[in-house]
Amino acid sequence: MSPSPSTNTRKQQASGTVVRRQHTISLLVENKFGAFNRIAGLFAAKGYNIESLSVGPTEEEDVSRMTIVTEGDDPIIEQITKQLHKLIDTIKVVDLTYDSFVERELVLIKVQTSTATRSEIMQIAEIFRAKVVDISPRTLTLEATGSGQKVDAIIKMLKPFAIKEIARTGRVALKREFQGDV
Repeated sequence: MSPSPSTNTRKQQASGTVVRRQHTISLLVENKFGAFNRIAGLFAAKGYNIESLSVGPTEEEDVSRMTIVTEGDDPIIEQITKQLHKLIDTIKVVDLTYDSFVERELVLIKVQTSTATRSEIMQIAEIFRAKVVDISPRTLTLEATGSGQKVDAIIKMLKPFAIKEIARTGRVALKREFQGDV
């Protein structure tokens, strides 16, 4: 069993080392004008970086879910979550980092191709279960979904073929409900 986050934080503070790590924060917010700006403004005002941000409607039409990926040590993340709780449009804030959660990201990648390289690019797409969503004599556009690591891996594999454009959605995440063996 690994030590709890608070135990790790006490050990870090005692040793004088600070461990910064990536955190995935899920927010439910009222779907109102300016809510997004207030949240982004909080990060900007405090000097915190947003590495990834995804926003979309939920099963309730007046509520949106935001998934924010940021980096910091435990005290900084605790401060961020407390500040997010104080915002008027915020319904719920959860740092998923220490929970079991499902995450996905979508990427569209436009790759330069020729008749000589098209089949190799298609093989890479098949390995990553990517779909060809657009084709021209000189390019292929692929759609891939998966964890951030999977998205990074397909991009790395396609770099030698001259990537022309990339569009990434950022991470979306939900906490897992089932916590046992299957």
